[in-house]
Amino acid sequence: MPCDTVSFLKEEEKVTMPAQIHHGRVGDSSVLIPHTYPGRLIAAEGLDGSGKSTQLRLLQFWLQSEGYDVLIAEWTPSKLFNRALKAGKKEGHLDPMLLSILYAADFAELYESEIVPALRHGIIVLIDRYVYTALARDMARGVDRIWLETIYRFAAKPDLALYFRINADQSLERILRNIPRLKYYQTGMDLGLSNDPIVSFRAFQARISHEYAQLIKQGGLLELDATLPIRQQQQILRAAVAPILPGEQIEE
Repeated sequence: MPCDTVSFLKEEEKVTMPAQIHHGRVGDSSVLIPHTYPGRLIAAEGLDGSGKSTQLRLLQFWLQSEGYDVLIAEWTPSKLFNRALKAGKKEGHLDPMLLSILYAADFAELYESEIVPALRHGIIVLIDRYVYTALARDMARGVDRIWLETIYRFAAKPDLALYFRINADQSLERILRNIPRLKYYQTGMDLGLSNDPIVSFRAFQARISHEYAQLIKQGGLLELDATLPIRQQQQILRAAVAPILPGEQIEE
């Protein structure tokens, strides 16, 4: 990443909250409870290829240039979890509820080992995929939402959670541009939606998009148009983040 990334936005540009970011209802129905740690927790959600990882890196450089301690964490499957997935695929499939439990255990390890210690030390944590990923993905597999919220009750509610919106076709195009092969569970092949991975991927990701839309309506996420230019997305993101930063607000 170039060293001048912190100057991605010109200093004289006024950062405001454009219309491209949409607030859900105030009453978040999620059981997640706000944390009391001195740090801040900012979660980024979206389909694969939505560009959220790029935006978090740009946000990290900006926050660090303003003097904040920042940690980027990413919910990626552990080696143990990957072995369980491979075993399930070999057997034919994993029951969606069992898969949910495995995902929850995998996330809990990340949460306790990286996220909570950083928040306790006053660090701003930028997490690439959070509990909302599990809710949207597992509900798309038919798992009950109330049951899901119960097993993720240990996790704190983020100070800000954003959804970088693209559709299933845009996700597919961006993924295949860099990685020519789709993953088994990524395509939802375990659900028997289609024998064609491409068709299955579109159907499964459309289901996930639908579940994210419900979370947005219920106030759990802010929606950002991830088809906008990278620069414009970053401007929107900074405008959303600035009000929740600890201490004095960043001068515009």
